[in-house]
Amino acid sequence: MIVVNQRTWVQGKPAAYSVAGEGMPVVLLHGWALAQHTYRKVIEAIAEQGCLVIAPSMPGFGGTGDLVGDAFSMSGYAKWVADLLDALEIDEPAVLVGHSFGGGVAIKLAHDMPSRVRSLVLVNSIGGSAWRSGRTLRSAAERPLWDWGLHFPGDVWPMRQATRVLPVVFEDLLPNLLRNPRAIVKVANLARRADLRAELERLRDRGIPITILWASRDGIIPRESFEALCVASGVEGTVIDGSHSWLLADPQQFGEVITNDVRVAQAARDLERSLDHTKQRGLRRVPTLRRRASAARPPARRRDAE
Repeated sequence: MIVVNQRTWVQGKPAAYSVAGEGMPVVLLHGWALAQHTYRKVIEAIAEQGCLVIAPSMPGFGGTGDLVGDAFSMSGYAKWVADLLDALEIDEPAVLVGHSFGGGVAIKLAHDMPSRVRSLVLVNSIGGSAWRSGRTLRSAAERPLWDWGLHFPGDVWPMRQATRVLPVVFEDLLPNLLRNPRAIVKVANLARRADLRAELERLRDRGIPITILWASRDGIIPRESFEALCVASGVEGTVIDGSHSWLLADPQQFGEVITNDVRVAQAARDLERSLDHTKQRGLRRVPTLRRRASAARPPARRRDAE
């Protein structure tokens, strides 16, 4: 499967993205400080299942222009993704796959613009807003950034995983640090404060299919936050053996884990298309029947003036 790197314009600024495959649209949203290049193997794993995968570098990363002013928000990121889909002429609902920070953006997009989203797959996602300090359960907004940083080394070990994760992570992380360090800090604070439980409750009420995945050794997104997401969405989450970047360490495993989600979404898409086709055929027949009925009707009798 060939992954092609492309560029376009979104909201008047350059935007980078990768694309692969064809079929049902799947939008893959990356984690904090990364970009689409990190997820190349993940893109391939999804595309091989008969999907058109679009993986953008979100604003502030990978050379994509920043969000400024009031647009710098979770809603602003969601609006940017929707505008990207418009620029790429993707006019049908997409499956959103969001990892870490990207999961938060996916939740917000599904909430703000539900017509753009077929289903959600959240992978070690932000938004649960829960963190345990000692024995006390606190809001994730109270968690200092340095504490997040302390858990990063543990996320890439043991050595077998480090040799898989570090090369792909640094492909985007180092350029982002050099190109736009301010964006990295700003987005870290945005992610830390994100509480998206209310949005998930509304998505639950709307019946949007949601899958929540979390890795057992994730020190960046704690179990308490994962469980909060599950409670809010009414979903029984799935725990994977791995760390925060488990999908980067084993993209094929990730592809296998979400196979059922992809197949269910494809089946729903096929059914919708079949119903639309049947409806269109029915609409085309109605005028024809009317014309035939009109042709068979005898001409109106003219009454001569008396």
